Amino acid sequence: MGEQLKQQEKDQNENEQIKDMGQITLEQDAGHKIHLMSIIGEIEGHESLSPNAKTTKYEHVLPKLAAIEDDKKVDGVMLLLNTVGGDVESGLAIAEMISSLSKPTVSLVLGGSHSIGVPLAVSTDYSYIVPTGTMVIHPVRLNGLVIGAPQTYDYFQQMQDRITGFVAQHCFASQERLEQMMMNTSMLTKDLGTILVGKQAVEEGIINEVGGIDEAMKKLHQMIDEDKQSNEN
Repeated sequence: MGEQLKQQEKDQNENEQIKDMGQITLEQDAGHKIHLMSIIGEIEGHESLSPNAKTTKYEHVLPKLAAIEDDKKVDGVMLLLNTVGGDVESGLAIAEMISSLSKPTVSLVLGGSHSIGVPLAVSTDYSYIVPTGTMVIHPVRLNGLVIGAPQTYDYFQQMQDRITGFVAQHCFASQERLEQMMMNTSMLTKDLGTILVGKQAVEEGIINEVGGIDEAMKKLHQMIDEDKQSNEN
């Protein structure tokens, strides 16, 4: 009876984790403990978005990543992405945190990983995109009143350099090529930028492979085994 209550409490906690933050920790019979984290909807910045909007709150994600790094029982992280982008500073903060984890990490782009979602997709050790998944690379935008002064444009350029620099450091695409795609005028009718679908993201060197959850999980288990072997040696 006691074991049954413990299992019920565990299931309830897992359901709450999924509901509140889109996260769950998976335990395999082989002994691998994987934390599944999802980045969905719009990445919320310092201002709260509408309660009707699907959002990923960086104040939830950052402490969880710190806890994962400090938890010796967690062997790896699987990152599921379906995001339209969002706040640049918050997105980059999450991406930097993921890239600095000492544990093996794999990302999987489902649906889309647009705008600031691109640095998040490449922040892991290995990345996948489903055949119909999309990535949109476009210039930085600011909401609200913008002062038309040289300093404003310098700030825009600095922010874009931070984004393209991070992406270039974590994939096989050069910063120059990323900037070309960002400023493309021939693809989007009302905006600048480039849309990459599935294997196009792989051909551009941004994502490692086309695949789904099966390939991504197998890759992560393989990386965990290799990491454990290297630590033992």
